[in-house]
Amino acid sequence: MKALLFDIEGTTTDIKFVHKVLFPYAKEKMKSFLETTNSSEVTRVIEKIKENYNVQDKNEVLDLLITWIKEDKKITELKELQGILWEKGYKNQDYKAHLYPEVKACFKNWKDAGLKLYIYSSGSAKAQKLLFSYSELGDLTPLLSGYFDTHMGAKQEAQSYKNILKEININADEVTFFSDIEAELDAASEVGIKTFHLNRDGLYNTSKHRLVNNFNEVKFDT
Repeated sequence: MKALLFDIEGTTTDIKFVHKVLFPYAKEKMKSFLETTNSSEVTRVIEKIKENYNVQDKNEVLDLLITWIKEDKKITELKELQGILWEKGYKNQDYKAHLYPEVKACFKNWKDAGLKLYIYSSGSAKAQKLLFSYSELGDLTPLLSGYFDTHMGAKQEAQSYKNILKEININADEVTFFSDIEAELDAASEVGIKTFHLNRDGLYNTSKHRLVNNFNEVKFDT
């Protein structure tokens, strides 16, 4: 084993943090954010939304973004803007990111053992870095080797995992993917990546993938 790839929601982080803290924050702050932020990065994303989704002005863009937030759409432009907005919240100490209690120790042990640790989430790479930078367990980014988002493709499509393997230049059978979503694990497994199914809430009795309740239960093939 050379590399470990981790989902975020339900795997490293309680899904409630994302849906009860981050999403409402983005919904509440998005209007003022668009009105007061004039960075080239934000302008680029807004223009991309106008072009790709046939909307004309910032009010229409805002309405579309709020709808996407409510419906939890995995749309790259939304994720990019949320990442920028959430950065302000983290830096203002409006919240800290939740991580499950064993995450820090397990990540450190795996890195010390020579493994490379990567994140793959539908949230933007920027948002991922922020979550692990401003967590309740401190800054975990020194333990991580890279971040992948929907620029690699959808998480339930096998091609996305092929794209990640090409990016990190490691063979599929030398990589293990952790997620709480079986369809994501199926897609990774289809290309030869090993898998663990996180069962944080005890919802599953069986799985096509190796089932564990937390990272402390993980044992790699020898």
